[in-house]
Amino acid sequence: MNSALSWIKAYVPDLTCSDQEYCDAMTLTGTKVENYARLDKNLEKIVVGQIEKIERHPDADKLIVCQVNVGNEVIQIVTGAPNVKEGDKVPVVLDGGKVAGGHDGSPMPEDGIEIRAGKLRGIESKGMMCSIEELGSDRNMYPEAPEYGIYIFPEDAPVGGDVPELLGMRDTVFEYEITSNRVDCYSILGIAREAAATFRKPFYAPVVEVKENKDSISDYISVEVKDPDLCSRYCARVCTNIRIEPSPEWMQKRLRASGIRPINNLVDITNYVMEEYGQPMHAFDLDTIAGHKIIVRRAKDGDQFQTLDEQVRIMDQDILMICDAEKEIGIAGIMGGENSKITDDVKTVLFEAATFNGPNIRKSAKRLGLRTDASGKFEKGLDPHNAEAAINRACQLIQELGCGEVVSGMVDVCQPMKEEARILFEPDRINDLLGTGVSRQEMLEIFRMLEIQYEETANELVIPTWRQDLECCADIAEEVARFFGYDKIPTTLPTGEATTGRLSYKLRIEQKARDIAEYCGFSQGMVYSFESPKVFDKLLLPTNSPLRKTIVIANPLGEDFSIMRTISLNGMLTSLATNYNRRNKDVRLYELGNIYLPHQFPLTELPDERMQFTLGMYGSGDFYTMKGVVEEFFDAVGLTGTSSASAFGKKKKVVYNPQSGKPFLHPGRQADIEYEGRVIGYLGEVHPLVCKNYDIGTRVYVAVLDMPCIVEQATFDRKYEGIAKYPAVSRDISMVVPKEILAGQIEAMLEQRGGKILESCQLFDIYEGEQIKEGYKSVAYSITFRAKDRTLEESDVSAVMKKILNGLEGMGIELRQ
Repeated sequence: MNSALSWIKAYVPDLTCSDQEYCDAMTLTGTKVENYARLDKNLEKIVVGQIEKIERHPDADKLIVCQVNVGNEVIQIVTGAPNVKEGDKVPVVLDGGKVAGGHDGSPMPEDGIEIRAGKLRGIESKGMMCSIEELGSDRNMYPEAPEYGIYIFPEDAPVGGDVPELLGMRDTVFEYEITSNRVDCYSILGIAREAAATFRKPFYAPVVEVKENKDSISDYISVEVKDPDLCSRYCARVCTNIRIEPSPEWMQKRLRASGIRPINNLVDITNYVMEEYGQPMHAFDLDTIAGHKIIVRRAKDGDQFQTLDEQVRIMDQDILMICDAEKEIGIAGIMGGENSKITDDVKTVLFEAATFNGPNIRKSAKRLGLRTDASGKFEKGLDPHNAEAAINRACQLIQELGCGEVVSGMVDVCQPMKEEARILFEPDRINDLLGTGVSRQEMLEIFRMLEIQYEETANELVIPTWRQDLECCADIAEEVARFFGYDKIPTTLPTGEATTGRLSYKLRIEQKARDIAEYCGFSQGMVYSFESPKVFDKLLLPTNSPLRKTIVIANPLGEDFSIMRTISLNGMLTSLATNYNRRNKDVRLYELGNIYLPHQFPLTELPDERMQFTLGMYGSGDFYTMKGVVEEFFDAVGLTGTSSASAFGKKKKVVYNPQSGKPFLHPGRQADIEYEGRVIGYLGEVHPLVCKNYDIGTRVYVAVLDMPCIVEQATFDRKYEGIAKYPAVSRDISMVVPKEILAGQIEAMLEQRGGKILESCQLFDIYEGEQIKEGYKSVAYSITFRAKDRTLEESDVSAVMKKILNGLEGMGIELRQ
C-alpha cells in the first residue's frame, strides 16, 4: 500500500511533521512504514520558462539557440530538442540546479546531475530545458509528454513558477506493510484515520452528498444475484450524459503519487475511489448490457471469456461472473470484459460496487493467472457497508467534475450484513493485560480518535464495521497499547506461579537419539519427504509390498517428488552415495524424519506420520558397530539391551531376530529389532544390488528405529546400587556349538540357569576351522558370579555351573576338550 503525504493531509489538515517523524510515529503505532521517497528528490532550481525567441545555431545544424523568460530575467539556452517553438512554456533548470533522470529515462547518480552554465559549440547556454524523464518521471504517468523532446506546460502555467510544485512533486510517497487483518488500511481513508490517531489530530472524512436527477434507476437496470454465497452485496448506480475528458489536475496528481496513470475522468474516478475507500469499482457501458439486466452467477466449465487485456481465458464453475441477459461481461472482482468496456463514445455508465467472497476471488485469480489491484483488495475480505459509501462517492465526483448526471436511486442486492460488534469495556482487565496504569478517560479518548463509540448504559464499545479485526478484549487492549505507546509500557517481571520450562517427553527421547548418534560420530542429515515411485524398484521391494501404497501429491514439482515416502532408506542411501562419489572415505549419517503411511484408500483421513531414527554408514565399522550404536541408544532411553555386559538383574526385552526378510538388506546380515514381541526397527548390511543401484561401491550398514514405538516404552527412571561389598567369582567355558545356534540363545540359557548370583557374561572368542568339526563353531564365554549379601563359596558356584552345563547340553552344545 502506497500513499502520498499530501493525500493524507487532505483528511488530516493539521498534520505537521517531517517525513522521518511521520515514518517513525506511524511505525510505532502499528502502521509500519517500509520506506518513503521524495518525488522531488534531486530537483533543484527548476522553473517554468517561456520561449520568446528561437534562432539557428551558427555552427550546428541540429541545435537551436533559445531566449527564455524565467520570470525575473531572460536567459539564453542552447538545445537540440525538436519539439519546441516560440511561446512554449517549458521546465528550465537554472545554473546550479539539478535534474533527477536522464533524457531517455536512463538511471542517474544517487545525487542527480548538477547543471552548470557553459558553451555548446561556442555559444553560451545558461541552463537546460527538461524532458519529463529528466524530472524523474515518465510518459506512463504523463501521457501528454512527447516521446522525444521537452515537456510543454499548458498556456496557463505561470512563468517563473516552481515546476515540481506545478507537477505535484513537492510530496512524499510512503510505502506501508499492512497486515492482512487490517483491511481498512488498504485505503487512503484508513491510513488517514491511523495518522490522525497517531498524531492526535482531527480527522475529516469526505462529505458525500449525491445530487440526483429526476430519472429512476429502475427504468435503467435490474440486478439478480444467483450465488449469494460468493456475492454478499451488489450495489449498482447509473450516470447519464457522460462526457469523457481529462480529469482535474488535483486528481491526476494524487493518482500519479500512488503509482496510477491518469487516463480520463471516468476511469480516474473509479481508480481514485478504489484508492480512497479501498473499495474496487467497475464501470460498464450500459448500452452494451443486453436486456439492461445484471446477473451474478458462476461460470460454466470450459467457457471462454475475453478480458479487458484482450486475452481469452478459460473459465470453470468456481469462478464468479458478471453477466447480462445474454452473455458474460466481467470476471467478478478481477477484471471486466472487452465486450462492455468504456469507450470515448459512452453515453450512459453503470457503476458496480460489490462485496465478493475473498477466498474465492483469491483462488480464481490464481487459477486464471490474473491478479489485479481489485482482486488484491477483494481477497482480503471487504466490509459490505463500504460498497454503498464508495459508489456514492464515485457518483458525487461524476456530478462535481461535470462528467455526467446521476440517476436517482441505487439497486442494492444484499444479504444480511454483520452488525457493529460490541465489546465489554473493562479498563482494569486491559491494564492487567498490558501491565499499565492507563486511566479510563485516556482509553476512551483513544477509542474516540479511532471512531470506536462508547455506550455508557451498557458499558460497551461499539466497533465500526470497517474494523473487522476487533473481536475481543485482547484486541481492544492492543489498540490502547498502540496509541498509549509501546515505549511507555514499563518493564515488569511475570506474575503467577513459577513453572519449569523443558522439552516434552517425546522431544527428550528425540534429543537423546541425536546425542547418542553424534557421540558415536554420526552427522545429522536432512532429506525430502517427497520421493519418486522409482525408489521402490531401487530398493528391490516386491510389487505387492505394502510400502508401495503411497499418498500421491496433487501438485508435485515433478515425478521425482510425486509421492510421500513410506520408507526412510532412500534419502539415507542417496546422501551416502553423494558422499561416496565425492570420495569421502568414512561417512556416518543419521536422520530423524517422518514417513507417511496411509490408513486406507481412497484417503478419508490423514496418514500415520511416524518419526524414524535412521542411521547409515560405510567405511570403518561393520554390522556389530551399528548394533552397538543402537544398543547405546536403547540403554540411554531405558530399553535394556542384549549385550553380555548388561546386568542380568533386569529382564532383557530387546531381541534381534535374523529372520527379518528385508529384500533391501543382505540376506545373512540383517535382523529385526523386537521389544516384548513387537518389531521396533531393523538393522543390517545393505544388499549389494541395492548398493549398485545407488552407485555405492562398498559395504553399507543401516539401522532404522520406529520412534513412536520407542517413546511408548522408554523411561528415564533409574535405580542405582552401591559398589559391591563381596568379591566376584569367574569361570570361563569353551563350547562346541552347532552353527545354527545364536549367541543370544546361549546367553538366554545362561541367564535362565544362572539365577540371582549370575552378574554378567562376556563372549570373548568365536572360532571356526580345521580343529572344529564341520557344522560347528567354538564359542567361549567368561561368566561372573557375585552375591549381594555374602561371599560365595565353591559349592554355590559349582551348583549353578552344573545347571548351566546341563541346559547347554540340552541344546546340543558340548564342552570343548
